[in-house]
Amino acid sequence: MKLIFPNGEHAQVLLSEGINRIGSAPDAQVRLDRPDVAPVHCELQVSGGMVTVRVPDPSHPVRLNGKPVQGVMAVRGGDEIGVAGVVARLVSVEPAARTAGKTADPDQDTGATRLRMAVPKYVLRGVSGPVFGKTFPVPGPQVIGRSEECNICVPAEEVSRRHAQVRPAADGLNVEDLGSANGTFINGQRIQQGLLKPGDELRLDTIRFLLVAPGMEIAAAQRGAGKSAAERPGIGWIVAVGLAIAAAVAAGWYFFLR
Repeated sequence: MKLIFPNGEHAQVLLSEGINRIGSAPDAQVRLDRPDVAPVHCELQVSGGMVTVRVPDPSHPVRLNGKPVQGVMAVRGGDEIGVAGVVARLVSVEPAARTAGKTADPDQDTGATRLRMAVPKYVLRGVSGPVFGKTFPVPGPQVIGRSEECNICVPAEEVSRRHAQVRPAADGLNVEDLGSANGTFINGQRIQQGLLKPGDELRLDTIRFLLVAPGMEIAAAQRGAGKSAAERPGIGWIVAVGLAIAAAVAAGWYFFLR
């Protein structure tokens, strides 16, 4: 088993059999030198391919897939562990596949490993408020809201306890408002149900997310996310018309001067 850190706060860590500690202590297997991280924030115990997480001190909370860890909980490949804002994902590793049709040769075994992880097709990236700069993979149905029981917890008063749900679809995320007080919006349009496509903006009152898909240029999309959908199409149409008029005028002057 291995821990990876999608946001780059720590290098990948290959977990060893027994107890692996995450904390700020110098001897922690995963050391996170942050003010909110306790010396031993949590423990991951590996036993025969099974992994469990335990929190020694409840005053230093840990989240498993967005939910608070209580007692000892099992962790599976693909699960996410949140420690003081740092997200680590547990992935399985196995010996690299042999060449098909050939007998395994022990003398040529390099011991190489490959990751066995289902990379989420879509990721929500926070672009405002308490979620700014954070990323939230959407591997399956996810509830977004203020409650700690939500898959994506947004600690903001304007967000309802269970605000909205997103579900992966072939060409984006199906979004459903769960009876929120302040509304759910896709590109500035309030919806009860709707489709969020890559590059589109999801807004829960004033909290905004951008939907990112693999291969998408995030920086360019973020620049667009600073404007509402109503602004973006309107500006694009005006710019297009303006360019067409400018081209026509330039062509007229050219032929006039000739």
